[in-house]
Amino acid sequence: MNPDERDEMTAAAIARLAGVSRAAVSNWRRRYPEFPKPVRGGAGSPKFARAQIEAWLKATGKADQLATAGQTETGTQRVDGLAPSLEDERDELAARVRQAPQERADADLTSGQRLARVMVSLLPRSTASEEPVDVDNADANIVLDPACADATALAAVADRFGDHVKLVGQEIEESAASAAALNLRSNAWDVPYEIQTGDSLLDNRLGAYLGRAKAVICEPPLDLPQWPSEELVTDQRWKFGTPAPRDGELAWVQHCYAHLRPLGVAVVAVSPRTCIQPSGRDIRTGLVRSGVLRDVIALPKGMGSLPSTDVCLWVLQRPYGSSGSAVVRMTDLSGLVDAAEVPHEYAAWERLFADADPSISHAVPRLELLDGDVDLRPSRYVAARPEARADDLLRITERLRTLYSDVGRRGIPSFAAPASPPAYPHVTVGELERAGALTIHSRDTPPRAGDLLVRTHGRPPVVATGAEGDGLGIAQVVELDAERLDAHFVVTFLQTDASSVPVTNTLGVLSRDELRRCRIPRIPLSEQRRYGDAFRRLQELQEALSTLARVSASVIDQTIHGLTVGVLAPDPPSLKNTDDLYVTEGETSKL
Repeated sequence: MNPDERDEMTAAAIARLAGVSRAAVSNWRRRYPEFPKPVRGGAGSPKFARAQIEAWLKATGKADQLATAGQTETGTQRVDGLAPSLEDERDELAARVRQAPQERADADLTSGQRLARVMVSLLPRSTASEEPVDVDNADANIVLDPACADATALAAVADRFGDHVKLVGQEIEESAASAAALNLRSNAWDVPYEIQTGDSLLDNRLGAYLGRAKAVICEPPLDLPQWPSEELVTDQRWKFGTPAPRDGELAWVQHCYAHLRPLGVAVVAVSPRTCIQPSGRDIRTGLVRSGVLRDVIALPKGMGSLPSTDVCLWVLQRPYGSSGSAVVRMTDLSGLVDAAEVPHEYAAWERLFADADPSISHAVPRLELLDGDVDLRPSRYVAARPEARADDLLRITERLRTLYSDVGRRGIPSFAAPASPPAYPHVTVGELERAGALTIHSRDTPPRAGDLLVRTHGRPPVVATGAEGDGLGIAQVVELDAERLDAHFVVTFLQTDASSVPVTNTLGVLSRDELRRCRIPRIPLSEQRRYGDAFRRLQELQEALSTLARVSASVIDQTIHGLTVGVLAPDPPSLKNTDDLYVTEGETSKL
């Protein structure tokens, strides 16, 4: 071998070095323009310079993923690199989905707003006209939401298509309908809109748009009516069958479809129960057989408007003539840990579907779905998750035992009781600001290591580390004078005081005025650092134990899975206990 060749690496070698899969390396090459270019080799087998790869890994913070151990400053952090083949399984799913860098500015979004963005991103580009719509044109590009609530989804449509569409919605609650109109009226794009009030299923005020909408989006309300209703049993909207009493979501699916024009697209959020409930089998059969149902996408838990709910998206398209889809594309994203990894752009969905990774997405022929119960859960049709090898599980289990022993030896730091409880005077954050000991910046200020970060959604404030993740979900950045204040001391006492302040805004965050009223003890810097060191050590131990628990749960899950699929077998009974497996001749008389 040429000496120079020993300094070159294939993509597979990079994956082994970093402890990730080749899919992650391929994703890095697409996401990061500064990723080292191949030094030789064709498109099929490029070779990279080892020195450049290692430098890039360290420069981007990927050095934590290096397979060699002991590269962290503290032993508690080594837990993060325990088992890339197991712990990173879901992360690799995210790496394969995320084909291009996505904006993570949605950290402040509610789950309903995030779901709306995802649903709107599935609408084709042809939904909008080339020019702003003419509201007097009967053929204007209409996007409709028959259960629009406060117009969260319609506002997302406006953000994507601007005034090249007309927005139409109906909402049963008058107060929500008023809020919807206000939200759309204040939209920066000045999109034409129409909001009706009433129950869209029982009193459809959008009847003029039946068969005319270019697109429909809908997250059906939870308080679904009971079906069938006498006056609606023969309703023309039930093209694929009359919904059974427990199938209100299938009523909404057909209601949305009834408003589509030929080649119009509807995206409807349904529960996984609707994908398999026996009473809805005939309607699911009709949707599949006709070629109307194009996609079923399982989203990560908690993507619905209500937290901790499971959601699937059904994408329907009214055929032009009799030409429906020959397949239903099943996509399973339920394994993603972070909802931000779900594509939020139409181009990202196109790339995801084009790659057609069998562990994520699979086009299933209609005839295959029509067998049995017409089960529309994507998990039934995508490839099984990768199997962990027995020797991998044994090695990782042994390392976990070692780490548990190490944590046990260290134990939780103990602190002696003071001779008398300290009675420190307190100072407010506002007073410290006026004295120049700290400065409160806006959320757009790039945080630096040592800054205090006040975060959204009720999350406790933290000390910035200088890593890329510092910039997510920030409400305020507080710059501290390190010669007067210890960051860990301030953040811990601030968290204690802030927890007693009632937060009323929608982002669940302290306002600047509320932050300025929070208090911390007024003590010398040397004493602050003593407290700060104790807080920091406890926090590091807490994070290590949390990580250890998470990795242990993953290993246990993989072990159970390995036992069920035959990768592992239970330990055989030891010889000293083999007598227990047999019944002696004398004992048979007792049976």
